[in-house]
Amino acid sequence: MKTVLTFAFALMFTFFSSSGHAQQSSLPPLVSTSGVGEIKVQPDQVTFMTGVEIREKTLEEARRVADQRTAALLSFLKKNGVEDKHVQTAYLSLQPVYTGEYGQTTPQFYLATRSISVTLTKPEKFDELMSSLYKAGANRVDGISYQSSQLKKYQEEARKKAVQEARQKAVSLASELGAKVGRPYQINEGGHSSPGPVMYKTAMRESMAMDGAGGPTLSLGEIIITSVVEVSFLLE
Repeated sequence: MKTVLTFAFALMFTFFSSSGHAQQSSLPPLVSTSGVGEIKVQPDQVTFMTGVEIREKTLEEARRVADQRTAALLSFLKKNGVEDKHVQTAYLSLQPVYTGEYGQTTPQFYLATRSISVTLTKPEKFDELMSSLYKAGANRVDGISYQSSQLKKYQEEARKKAVQEARQKAVSLASELGAKVGRPYQINEGGHSSPGPVMYKTAMRESMAMDGAGGPTLSLGEIIITSVVEVSFLLE
């Protein structure tokens, strides 16, 4: 019985090894390369987080004040031309804060936090809007990020550059070995990447203290849109 099992195992191993070898040997001559395409553009949209942080002795009062100020911020943004689709509640928190001895049952105060995500399609209005937000009741900003309204267009351009680079690499490799590159055999896209958020201010009071300095506080710079592809070409 043991001899029969050993023979069967050996037969299966031989079959799968032969199949794998046959599958490998059936592939045509290929050259495989990768390409990276980058497009640098100036962003035309700015997204930032603003909101309120309230500390009150009672839970109800903290909630009431936070809700009141948040409603005022939302109303302010709408009156100043920020469309509803560009304003979104991003974070809500209401919790007791204990700062005394371990096991304390009565909180020292209640902390209510409300954060709103705002997207500006006119970045040049950033400073003006920020100054007015302070007066409308906002007392914090958590971050800022930059986008392009033409993202899809630039992603396609980056993809084309990535494909061109992959082909140029393939041609260079093949020519070194006296071969020519034929049509593409397989193409894989590794995806796109874009910049993440950049921290701006965590306490708006710091910015308010510097209002007298004058001049814009926002520098748009450039964002880099990247595409990565992997391509296998037939060799001739």
